[in-house]
Amino acid sequence: MNISEQKTVAEVVTENIKAAHVFKKHGIDFCCGGGITIEKACEKNGVDYVILGKELEKIDENISRAYNYDNWDISFLTDHIVNIHHNYVEESIPILLQYSAKVANVHGHHYKEVVEINNLVIDVAKELAVHMKKEELILFPFIKQLYIADKKKSKPDLPLFGSVNSPIEIMQNEHENAGDIFKHIAKLSNNYTPPEEACNTFRALYAKLDEFEQDLHLHIHLENNILFPKTIQLEQKLR
Repeated sequence: MNISEQKTVAEVVTENIKAAHVFKKHGIDFCCGGGITIEKACEKNGVDYVILGKELEKIDENISRAYNYDNWDISFLTDHIVNIHHNYVEESIPILLQYSAKVANVHGHHYKEVVEINNLVIDVAKELAVHMKKEELILFPFIKQLYIADKKKSKPDLPLFGSVNSPIEIMQNEHENAGDIFKHIAKLSNNYTPPEEACNTFRALYAKLDEFEQDLHLHIHLENNILFPKTIQLEQKLR
């Protein structure tokens, strides 16, 4: 994306709605206060323009590379899921909550669906926060233990939950619930298509929800279809 300090925040967001997420992250008002230059916005908010500019330049990079995830060992795959997908969720949820609350408050009287979308975003944010902690503190450490035991040709310690099937089943049920919530959001938003007269925050909300759902689909695929089956197979082998 071609960035100039003299472009206004609103101009940049109009050119590419994804830029709104970068401005929001740095506390820069791109909607009502978007008429000032990026340079002035950075000065006003104490933001380093060099850092902001680099982030804006990267928004169109294709982050979905053709990785052969199936060839990765399960220990590396758990690290990838945490470092890429869990971090993405943690960074994106506060932005989504701000967008959805603002759009519901400002436009909910006319577009009733955005009020329901806001409630669904709140629900999925709470669920994913707990879900990811269970993976990071309970399931993923045990998966790493299985991986190490296999390398050392030793027996893994028996966890309190017995077989790994138990937490995996819980995670899969929670994945399905999160997926259902986003199916409902997609339906309410007409597949993330904002009204023609939508303001920048409205447009940014739908763009971010679309992006979030795409990441969630890959996130769940990596766990349900690659990590979990391999983990179950390895546990059976070691026992």
